[in-house]
Amino acid sequence: MRWVLPFLVGSALSVVAAQHGFASDQRGEGMPLWDFYNAALSHAKYIDLTYAIAPGGPIGEGFADFKVGPALAGVAIPGVIEKGEPFTYEKLGVAITAYELPMDHIGTQFGPPAHENDHGATISDIPPTVALRPLVVVNVAAKVVVDPGYQATVADIKDWELRHGPIPAGSVVMIRSDWSKKWNDPKRFTTQPFPGVTLAALKYLYLDRHVLMHGHEPLDTDNTAPKFIGENWLLKHNFAQAEGVANLDQVPESGALIAIGFAKFEGGTGGFARYIAIAPASWPLGVTIEQQSGAPLPTHVHPLRRGADGVLRETR
Repeated sequence: MRWVLPFLVGSALSVVAAQHGFASDQRGEGMPLWDFYNAALSHAKYIDLTYAIAPGGPIGEGFADFKVGPALAGVAIPGVIEKGEPFTYEKLGVAITAYELPMDHIGTQFGPPAHENDHGATISDIPPTVALRPLVVVNVAAKVVVDPGYQATVADIKDWELRHGPIPAGSVVMIRSDWSKKWNDPKRFTTQPFPGVTLAALKYLYLDRHVLMHGHEPLDTDNTAPKFIGENWLLKHNFAQAEGVANLDQVPESGALIAIGFAKFEGGTGGFARYIAIAPASWPLGVTIEQQSGAPLPTHVHPLRRGADGVLRETR
């Protein structure tokens, strides 16, 4: 069965708006994006495709881990805090966290061309138009069970198209391998063999189907180290990719959207990314806005305290 997210456009949108009294501005003109939100997005299912990162998680070979702890006052504020003293709930009623980042490739990532292309776009060059796109999920997980080093092929992508139709131009294509289930085993997660994508499959996606980008669950595009042939090709040709993606087993293969966000470090060669899948209301997994509205945000039963790794977590 193919999942289809109802896009309200053109005359169909006008009919729906008239029938249901959807929003109009003070000049009486339609508000199609608000109408679309009310008709589809407000009832959709939301699935987080992003890891919460902490020290000790998977990182690429040759990199040092990052550090977390309380921020220290850079100057003294008389009667408030001394220079070098940490900002804490106990002393000041406030928590401010400091991160020591030895690199910009940690956790779930948005990989811009500048990672391997000295003329390529950095993370601060990525246009805002990438924010919301159709999501395609190509499932090769069963093949990875048999061969942990399996590399997705053009045949895998064409098999998806046989069942769902041509991949939409401008979409994001995630390669589901279920490698994310090894995230809590950092050594195995980052050790070859791990699943990836063949160069031929990448060329088909970017040159024939004109996708925005593809994504994968491991931290590298392919297992052709040290050259990483596929990754080198796509970045040298000014394409981007998503890496370290989670929970693709919870997302429909077709019919969903993906929301894309990342920290905008000027000149950054990697992006600390947040990917959210938005599935149709009929999809059985995920949460709705009604279930988790975000206002107010949930509270912890027990107080937050820093662990040995410096991360704030609920105490028990």
